Amino acid sequence: MDNKSPTVNILLVDDNERNLLALEGLLQSLSVNCVKASSGKAALKCLLTQEFALILLDVQMPEIDGFETAKIIRKREKNKYTPIIFVTAYMPTEAKILKGYEVGAVDYIVKPIVPEILLSKVKIFIQIFQQDYAVKQEIQEHKRTQEALFIEKELAQVTLKSIGDAVITTNTQGYVTYLNPMGEYLTGWSEKETQGRHLCEIFAIVNETTKELVINPIFQALEEVKTINLAKNTLLIGRDGREFSIDDSASPIRDREGNVVGAVIVFRDITESHNFNRQLSWQASHDNLTGLINRMGFELKLEAAIASAQNEQHHHVLCYLDLDQFKVINDTCGHAAGDELLRQISKLLQQRIRESDTLARLGGDEFAFLLHQCDLNKATEVAEETRQMIEKFHFAWNNKTFNIGVSIGVVLIDHSTQDNNTVLGIADAACYAAKARGRNCIQIYQDNDYELLRQRKERLWVVQINQALEDNRFCLYYQKVTPIKSHDKPIYNEILLRLLDEKGKLILPNMFIPAGERYGLMPNIDRWVISTFFNKYRDYHHQNQKYSNLSQNLYALNISGASINHDHFIDFLKEQFEQTQVPPHTICFEITETTAIANFDQAIALINELKQLGCCFALDDFGHGMNSFDYIKYFPVDFLKIDGSFVLNLVNSEIDHAIVESFNRIGHVMNLQTIAEFVENTVILKEVEMIGVDYAQGYAIAKPVPFKFENIV
Repeated sequence: MDNKSPTVNILLVDDNERNLLALEGLLQSLSVNCVKASSGKAALKCLLTQEFALILLDVQMPEIDGFETAKIIRKREKNKYTPIIFVTAYMPTEAKILKGYEVGAVDYIVKPIVPEILLSKVKIFIQIFQQDYAVKQEIQEHKRTQEALFIEKELAQVTLKSIGDAVITTNTQGYVTYLNPMGEYLTGWSEKETQGRHLCEIFAIVNETTKELVINPIFQALEEVKTINLAKNTLLIGRDGREFSIDDSASPIRDREGNVVGAVIVFRDITESHNFNRQLSWQASHDNLTGLINRMGFELKLEAAIASAQNEQHHHVLCYLDLDQFKVINDTCGHAAGDELLRQISKLLQQRIRESDTLARLGGDEFAFLLHQCDLNKATEVAEETRQMIEKFHFAWNNKTFNIGVSIGVVLIDHSTQDNNTVLGIADAACYAAKARGRNCIQIYQDNDYELLRQRKERLWVVQINQALEDNRFCLYYQKVTPIKSHDKPIYNEILLRLLDEKGKLILPNMFIPAGERYGLMPNIDRWVISTFFNKYRDYHHQNQKYSNLSQNLYALNISGASINHDHFIDFLKEQFEQTQVPPHTICFEITETTAIANFDQAIALINELKQLGCCFALDDFGHGMNSFDYIKYFPVDFLKIDGSFVLNLVNSEIDHAIVESFNRIGHVMNLQTIAEFVENTVILKEVEMIGVDYAQGYAIAKPVPFKFENIV
């Protein structure tokens, strides 16, 4: 037999020349022949002409990456068992590691490379290659031992894939035949001690939660003759009692004829990553400040409670809590005081719930109880006791003492409860209603509580309005208002607002404006309308140079009472005129009569200041108020829009006819142009013409349509 040592070739594959040279330099001391390849394709060409003891393969490469290259190499019969070590610049994820093993890798080396680790691992493969070479030589001369050598080689190849992990091999009866050093460390057994012992004695695994024994996957692998992965959340109990979170896989070992001759189990310690993931999971579902479940975690609990109510007829109760006076403490004493108050309140609230209940901080100063299998009467008692407990609580900060209150909305969860959003929305609305009643009280939701439902709908509109402003889902419409007799008067175009919901459905303003008015959103809406219209005006002029045509019309924009009272609204309007150069004489602002009267001084001041710029004004819905004639003489407006409720019935009602006549006469006495609203047909149009009204607005003239300047001029 020729005992001459074979040439040891090592294939280095990396698309970075500097990395190749660095690897070659590190391996110089091992007396090996390094063959360099700068791509996966180049590596495959090298394999056609040479035999390699080891392949060091870069993962990240253009065209064919390391995984694909390894897969192709494994398809070649000659290189079916050539060891491949992946070299990567990033710590591989669990999925990447498994993928690497699936395509044929035996180990990973992470850059920057530690020379000692690289040399240690390469030496092992050189020894294996040399031993394998000797075995091949011996097989050629000793045919009688061919089968035994094949089995040992197969065992060696399977074991190679476990480098860096713990490995145990067994025979077909489950008795241990091999245990590597990492396996010794994790199990607490030495390899010598394991010989002749059954795997169940060495490898004790239990469920992490229940601590019940878990069936060893190696027996399933032997029975089903396939690779089996260990169940998640499995603990290995070491001989010395230490516990390790592990993952593993077990595979059968076959001889040349495919007969199963044993099995191998490969496992690794994932305790650190498991604890880290568990911590991340906890943080995702809990509030960092108080340690309570957060909104996301609470909604999961709530979803389960609703399901049990629907499917098992259980009754639960949701209590929605909002602290009173929290903002005062937070604003006057600072966020540190606010945070400390929330921590103390959290501990206080925990005293009021059972172990089976759920307490959560939903955000800010909002908390929630989920009282499991609890009726409404008992829940009301709990809510009242909680309210009294917080009322008696005194918060001390910097030698100051503060009294705290809480408003609580209480909602029953039963088989009729629809979903999380519905019950949370109702609970929030009930809590808001409790605040509206004077704070520090409880509001129990009943199915016939129409006022609460109305408030909830309005609060839902608040969310939609804010989202629409953010997503730019408002759009402008306009309705033409035409002179009835004289053709010398300008055409009056009222600019209207519409909202598009997330599905593109058009929503009329009477649906969302009440919520906008109640919750202080009208200044933002007004500003959006004005800035959007002014920018369209400017852009159309720049594109068409038709200011002469534009200036023949009037464009009326509505202003809310909230905008009239806003300190900087007039500054905003002046800024818009300056930036867009829109001629003020073409702009008319509409204010409803009730808004003008309710904001009397502010309205007159705004009208006077804007009229100095050249704008005109219209008093909308005239006649709607109780004292219309008392106030009209004080408002320096240009147009009087007669309330449409009178116009609509003037044909069939002598009283409404007389009212419209008197409004028109008063307007003309004051040198105002009059506009009749709700002119819905030709009969009404003919009647207002006979009365002498100057303008008509309504479906008989034109319907509201999407705003485009080209359709007007």
